[in-house]
Amino acid sequence: MGGRSSLLTVEEMGLADRLAAARGHPGFDLMRRAGAAVTAAVRRRWSPRPTLVLAGPGNNGGDGFIVAARLRAAGWPVRMALQGSRAALAGDAAEAAKCWSGPVEPLEAAALGDAGLVIDALFGAGLKRPVSNAARETLEAAQDLPLVAVDLPSGLAGDSGVVLGYAPCATLTVTFFRKKPGHLLLPGRLHCGEIVVADIGIPEAVLDEIRPISFENGPGLWVPPTPDPESHKYTRGHAVIWGGAEMTGAARLAARGAMRAGAGLVTVSAPDEAWAVYAASLPGALVVRRREPADFRHLLEDARKNAVLVGPGAGLGPETVAAVQAACAGSGAVVLDADALTAMAGHLPEGRGDAGLLTPHDGEFARLFRFDGDRLARARAAAAASGWTVLLKGADSVVAAPDGRAAISANAPPWLATAGSGDVLAGMALGLMAQGMPAFEAAAAATWLHGEAATAFGPGLIAEDLPDMLPPVLHRMHAI
Repeated sequence: MGGRSSLLTVEEMGLADRLAAARGHPGFDLMRRAGAAVTAAVRRRWSPRPTLVLAGPGNNGGDGFIVAARLRAAGWPVRMALQGSRAALAGDAAEAAKCWSGPVEPLEAAALGDAGLVIDALFGAGLKRPVSNAARETLEAAQDLPLVAVDLPSGLAGDSGVVLGYAPCATLTVTFFRKKPGHLLLPGRLHCGEIVVADIGIPEAVLDEIRPISFENGPGLWVPPTPDPESHKYTRGHAVIWGGAEMTGAARLAARGAMRAGAGLVTVSAPDEAWAVYAASLPGALVVRRREPADFRHLLEDARKNAVLVGPGAGLGPETVAAVQAACAGSGAVVLDADALTAMAGHLPEGRGDAGLLTPHDGEFARLFRFDGDRLARARAAAAASGWTVLLKGADSVVAAPDGRAAISANAPPWLATAGSGDVLAGMALGLMAQGMPAFEAAAAATWLHGEAATAFGPGLIAEDLPDMLPPVLHRMHAI
């Protein structure tokens, strides 16, 4: 699953290197190719200029020595600054240092001199302690210069994107074989600049042994449902949304998201006092009066109604709790969002695996769960503990399944920071689940499509715009 979208942890990348070596690709060969890939990326983007390569004491520094040698061979004015001594280098890094015949300066801010470009080959993705002393001072002094990071900007944790002490903001990051979670999770993504993933000869077959469970969200991870010539509205699923009495806009936005995502039918259960508001604004949906909570339970007795959303604009009272319980009493797919998450904090229903989705933002997540760590770790722990697929929303949204799979999204533009956008997202996930997509794939697809729709609209976006931007995004996907 995932193919090119697979993300590798620091440990998994180390395993990939070892498996490649066992298949006839020794570490130094991979290092030479990594150095060549960085050099090629630099030369594609810049003309020759005074360049300083900052090298660390490990394999990341070895890559730096090869980059320096290759740039000098291409006629670039290059200098090297090393943390520690050349004599202390070991293994492949020591072998790589032999490629550089020039002087090696001590690592210090003064080494920047007249540099017009900096290559950061100080520390790799496996860094465990904060960047400090001369390394930090040098990187801070280089903050106004274009900087190319080898693998990850020094100071970023590869598995979490957390900044350890200090990390520069790179113009370009060149990594190898596969990205790591830290390239996508915030704040790491903001430090990477443009990201290039270089092929350095590691066989794709090593992924069969590694079996990664983290992925960059995108169409390679899922396929949107496509109706066939014999499809009709019931074969495309019948989604049901609990509508609130006061904040009616939330459920109406969700309904439009579900319809645009392809649900064959959408029914809104509307409280009697707000029925006219829903009916007048949703001509494509069925709007059913709800005079008492039991009416919602009776509505769901129709087995054709195969996906239910509770939460947008629902309120925090006992009616919302009863609606969640009614939704979870059946065998269909269930999406819990917004007020439903807060109302059920402390007594979340038993997990539903592929048929259940929770869509919290950070505040709602904190009310539901008590897990610490980065977003990927928290979402994964919550899904495993609850038995629900969890979509932890944000600029780096994470979708995690109870079986450990997780997808990180990196395509959400800042225009999505507007009221109601989460309601549309919940509706889109509902619409996809109504069509038979499992919760993990539906949540991942909805999140990515949501980001693409917002990007297509751009500045000035409000939540009402999102459903109408979905058709061109879907059309483009189906045309590929």
